[in-house]
This record gives sequence, C-alpha cells and structure tokens, in this order.
Amino acid sequence: MWAIMKKELKSYFLSPIGYVVMGIFLLCFSLFFYLTVFQSGSVDLGILYYHVIVYGLIIIVPLLTMRMFAEERKNGTEQLLLTSPVSIFKIVMGKLLAALAVILITLIVSLGYFVIVSFFAQPNIKIVLGSIFGFVLASIAALSVGMCASSLTENQIIAGIITVAFLIMELFISGINDIFSKISIIDAYVNFAQGLISLKSIIQLLGFSAMFISITIIILQRRKLVK
Repeated sequence: MWAIMKKELKSYFLSPIGYVVMGIFLLCFSLFFYLTVFQSGSVDLGILYYHVIVYGLIIIVPLLTMRMFAEERKNGTEQLLLTSPVSIFKIVMGKLLAALAVILITLIVSLGYFVIVSFFAQPNIKIVLGSIFGFVLASIAALSVGMCASSLTENQIIAGIITVAFLIMELFISGINDIFSKISIIDAYVNFAQGLISLKSIIQLLGFSAMFISITIIILQRRKLVK
C-alpha cells in the first residue's frame, strides 16, 4: 500500500497536476480569507474552511482523482496493476492516501492564515483544529467518490464530470428531503466548522467513504475476473 502511495504521490509532483491542485486550493483559501476576514471583519476561520469545502473540493477532487484508474485502463497497465502481488484493497487505499496527502500538505500551509489573523485578533484555535479535522474526513469522502468514478471509465474527462456532478448535487440534496442529509458531505461537515467534534458526523463521513471505497474494490475485482 505504501509503495503504491509513494508511486502515486511522486506522479503528482513529477507532473504539473500536484502544483496546479495546490495552487488552486490556496487561491480558494486566499479568496475566502479575504471575503470572510477583511471584507466581513470576522475572525471565525471555521467559515473560511466551510466555504473551501463547499466550493474548493468541487474543483480539486476531480483533478486529483480522474486519472487514478482511468489512466491505467487507457494505457493498458490496469491488468498489470490488478494482477500484481499487491491486493486490490491496498492499491485502492494507496491511491486514495496519495491524493489525500496533497490535500493535507495544503491544509498545513493554510495554518498560515491562522497565524496572520493572530497578529490582529484572537481566533479560536479549537474551531480551526475542528475544521481541519472535519476537512480531512470530508476530503476522504469526496476523494472516494472521485476514485469510484475513475474506476468506471477509461476516459478521465468523463470521470471528472461524474465527480463534479455528484459533488454539486451534494450541495442541494439535503434540501430535497431530510433523509438525504444522511448522505450529504456538507451537512456532516457543518458541526466541525463550528468547532464541534460530532461522533455522528465522523461515523457518517467514514461510512460514506467506506461505501464508495467498497464499490471501487468490487468494480476492480469484477474487472480482474473478467480479464
């Protein structure tokens, strides 16, 4: 698993994609930092992370995940990967953790905004840490969706479109019916943005992630058997 993660992480930073993703992510942070702190005069950085979750992940996640399996399938290397000594579970988790690592690096850099605000006010560190913790869980959930989409097709663009469509749907799904809030990444994240570590939200996000990771593994297992 760690070998797969290392290989994938290297591929992100030996190509422009890793730097593009981090650049876009930090641009989103800077934009919402300006709007929430300078324009609104608020030192509640939970709002900053909330807005980046809502709007930033829609751009970042497809860029990180659309090539995961689609590229392997298109290049004809998927079967070599699936028949390697490494289990499909480890392959899936290795790719997921590599994409998550790119997001974690950006989140560490985002602590610079907390430092900036600290010079002028006293932002709540508990809200920042709670927001980052929730951000990680929400990112895993979103990445698992993108990874699943990538396993369905050899076309990276189609995988990206499926991911974007799903994440946009997540913004409105809870408004359709209360039952849909149980599968809403955004609704599950709200408590973290307020500095509240909710066991229910943790279970909801981890369960959501596990579901899509399992679907991805099943898809790859079936493809391995067919070939």
